[in-house]
Amino acid sequence: MNVYKLVGRQVEITEALKNYIDKKMPRLDRHFEGADTKVVLSMAQSPRIGSRAKVEIQVSVPKGLVRVEESDPDMYAAIDRAVDRLEYQLQRYKERHFQKARQAAPVPVGAPVAEEPEEDALRIVRVKRFAVKPMSPEDAAFEMEALGHDFFVFRSSETEQINVIYRRRDGNYGLIEPL
Repeated sequence: MNVYKLVGRQVEITEALKNYIDKKMPRLDRHFEGADTKVVLSMAQSPRIGSRAKVEIQVSVPKGLVRVEESDPDMYAAIDRAVDRLEYQLQRYKERHFQKARQAAPVPVGAPVAEEPEEDALRIVRVKRFAVKPMSPEDAAFEMEALGHDFFVFRSSETEQINVIYRRRDGNYGLIEPL
C-alpha cells in the first residue's frame, strides 16, 4: 500500500472523503509500491465559475516526481479524474524509464545573468539550471505533462539543437525550433 499524506486547504477532510481516497490509492500500488504520495484537496471560489474542487496528487518516483492536478465542481469527480490521469502517467513513466535504457550526457545550458538589473529592466527573481537531455518532441511532451508544466526546454535528438515544447490554449502542443 502506498503511503500518502492527505492535506486539506480551505476544505474539511471528512471521514467519507478519506475513505474514498483510501479506496482509490491501491490502484497506484501496481505501478510503484510504497512510493511517497501527497494528496492536496482544496476548494476555490470564483465569481465567474463558482465553487470548484481542486485535487493535486504528487508521487515521488525514482529520479523524479509525477504530478497531476484536476478540478471539478464535485470533489469526488475531481478525485476520480486525478487518480485516472495519475495512473496513466505512472504507466507511461514506467514504460519510458524502465523499458528503454537511456544514456544521456548532461549538457550545461544557460547564459550568464547580469548581476545588477537596471531600474527600468525586468527583474529576474529565479534562475533555474538543469541538464538538457536529448529527446524527441513526444518524450518532451510526456516529461512536461508529468511535471505539470506549461512548457519544457529540451535538446532535439534529431537536430541536437535546443527546442521548447509548450501547451497551447486549445489543448494541443506547440514546438519552438531555432532556424
